[in-house]
Amino acid sequence: MGAGAVGCWVGGCLRAAGVPVTFVGRPRVLDELRAHGLTLSDLDGGRRTVRADALELASSVPAWSTPVLALLCVKSGATAQAAAELQRALPAGSVLLSLQNGVSNADVARAQAGALTVLPGMVPFNVVARAPGHYHRATSGVLAAQDHALLRAWQPLLAAAGVPLQWGKLLLNLNNAVNALSGLPLRAQLLQRDYRVCMAALIAEALAALDAAGIAPAKLTPLPPRALPAALRLPTAVFRVLAFRMLRIDAHARSSMAEDLAQARPTEIDALCGEVARLAQRHGLGAPVNERIAELVRAWPGAPRTLTGAQLRAALGLA
Repeated sequence: MGAGAVGCWVGGCLRAAGVPVTFVGRPRVLDELRAHGLTLSDLDGGRRTVRADALELASSVPAWSTPVLALLCVKSGATAQAAAELQRALPAGSVLLSLQNGVSNADVARAQAGALTVLPGMVPFNVVARAPGHYHRATSGVLAAQDHALLRAWQPLLAAAGVPLQWGKLLLNLNNAVNALSGLPLRAQLLQRDYRVCMAALIAEALAALDAAGIAPAKLTPLPPRALPAALRLPTAVFRVLAFRMLRIDAHARSSMAEDLAQARPTEIDALCGEVARLAQRHGLGAPVNERIAELVRAWPGAPRTLTGAQLRAALGLA
């Protein structure tokens, strides 16, 4: 549901492995798939294709009589409407897995789709559109999701399709905003310490809020979550050695928020940094760095300009 970059990648992997998949998306994406089929590539050199006549495409959710796995991949602002549509079309016993940015989408979906089993998930890798119908996984990582017996039944199919699941609660990926404001590809941005210092400050605030809320973040990198801020602040020569896996990124990969700003689309900043600020506030804490970077992203359409690492540090009040 929401066959964009992530939806076409994850759904495409399943379809390429022989799993029946219905792609529900916008007319532009569906027209591209009808004309070109679906091509999937990745930074490991993998390449898979699905012919156009083997794709099941729909502009709305078809009715189902037996339980299904629904992958919710729409932007955060469309969550409630999409969940309500899924509730009308899917039978009880269906699993709705949110593969969206932010931490509140599953709660929003659950309020609209109470008959479905709604679970939070996270896509830690970056997917970019290379050409019409061609989607490229540009970074490494595996899907993460809240553990549930109904979802475990789908795990063998997901693993066979090359998209295995990890279980656990999730730490926000807050680098999207830093990358969007830098104007740089992800790898180039991560190799500049000033940008990493900004990212470290965002994560540190999020960790403090999560601790106050009693939420244990999952380990989604080789380093424990609480070690990330210190690692990001290291000199680049040391960071390059310590975080070589993190830097295994396609040279042209950018965050989805960078793509949104470039295309003048609404961003998901409120579901990321805004969520951290609200969680902190609920527990008597502040999150000024997350609040400030959210303001910078919201102001972009009126005065678009990229910021150097030093400029972003200064804008966020980081010495």
